[in-house]
Amino acid sequence: MSETAKFISGDKTMDMPVMHGTIGPAVADISKLYGETGMFTFDPGFTSTAACESKITYIDGDEGVLLYRGYPIEQLAEHGDFLETCYLLLNGELPMARQKAEFDYRITRHTMVHEQMARFFSGFRRDAHPMAV
Repeated sequence: MSETAKFISGDKTMDMPVMHGTIGPAVADISKLYGETGMFTFDPGFTSTAACESKITYIDGDEGVLLYRGYPIEQLAEHGDFLETCYLLLNGELPMARQKAEFDYRITRHTMVHEQMARFFSGFRRDAHPMAV
């Protein structure tokens, strides 16, 4: 039987599935809370909210943890390169030497930017914030 958490408010009761990640605390799936109870949650600053499920990234801002596919970002930055990290994100594992060479070759030979995309980006100011872009 699946693990559940129970939400009770007045005469309304709801069983919520409990989800367990590879790392971090368990979470109660409240996605149907409003539909079943007419209530929302209140979590200022999203300090107790898991916003998504990801097989790629784990973030714990309070602890300063950022993992990509289980690897600390510091390790990837110090011992890898951008394309190696891209390979990891796409394939779920770090490449062997031959795989990395093939991936690097494919990326460097097949990365033409369509002219319409170039015009799209030129529409932003040169000092525009990356999040706005």
